[in-house]
Amino acid sequence: MSEPLFERLALIGVGLIGSSIARAARACGAARTIVATARSAATRRRAAELELADEVAATNGAAVKDADLVIVCVPVGQCGAVAAEIGPHLREGAIVSDVGSVKAQVARDMAPHLPAGIHFVPAHPVAGTEYSGPDAGFAELFVNRWCILTPPEHADPAAVERLSAFWQALGSSVETMSAEHHDLVLAITSHVPHLIAYTIVGTADDLEAVTRSEVMKFSAGGFRDFTRIAASDPTMWRDVFLANREAVLEMLGRFNEDLAALARAIRWADGDALFDLFTRTRAVRRGIVELGQDSGAPDFGRTHAPLPLAPLPRPYAADGE
Repeated sequence: MSEPLFERLALIGVGLIGSSIARAARACGAARTIVATARSAATRRRAAELELADEVAATNGAAVKDADLVIVCVPVGQCGAVAAEIGPHLREGAIVSDVGSVKAQVARDMAPHLPAGIHFVPAHPVAGTEYSGPDAGFAELFVNRWCILTPPEHADPAAVERLSAFWQALGSSVETMSAEHHDLVLAITSHVPHLIAYTIVGTADDLEAVTRSEVMKFSAGGFRDFTRIAASDPTMWRDVFLANREAVLEMLGRFNEDLAALARAIRWADGDALFDLFTRTRAVRRGIVELGQDSGAPDFGRTHAPLPLAPLPRPYAADGE
């Protein structure tokens, strides 16, 4: 990139997403100067040690001073308070965005605190891992992933286009939709799956007839993958479910109806119904792989230990043999 898209990028929060934005923006030259901050002094110190930014500010207000792009990278439940804190310090014409996986509630929380002359363009990079903190980030996190923009009805098209160009520079494909539609889509593709993962792992942990050591020792592929999702940041996901509760409850209701139908098919040994469902769901998985949203390698590309080459055990020999 010959010229940076933004002169000064301010990142409020440097967890997995914030630190990955910092690394990616620096690697591709999307911002001339990067300034970051975090709520805790320990995280700010770590951000400085990792050289995530050109400057690490002590406060949110100091971080956004003179920035032409501000991205709020905190749990969605904290976005309103952060907007209230940075509002008086924002530069005229600055673009303010976020990275939360809930958009309607975040927009309602943040917009009232942003002064006139500020371009508010909420965003959601649909990318992540089960890890958190500044050490968890990496520059390639957004490559070949989607970033969804949910600009308000009267947003400045030029500001939306600049933010879109920024996310494309970080490797993302960009889609624009309403905040309400985003929340419905993400409820079924992200939020309810996380809720199911938290539930099934919690159920296994509560079983009296199965010890925790057995649950961990004998985890088959399905349960093991649920535990990866269930290891996600608890603060972030608590806030997500509370902020998007209407869409989550609607999709959870649909899921419960489908689950009841599945239970009925099993109870009545309806093999045709089970086969038809599993065929449809297999096609969905293939479509995700074909779109490049996951690896098609066997066992999700996991590596496996080599076959042991120790001497074969001798079979038991009866007396006299």
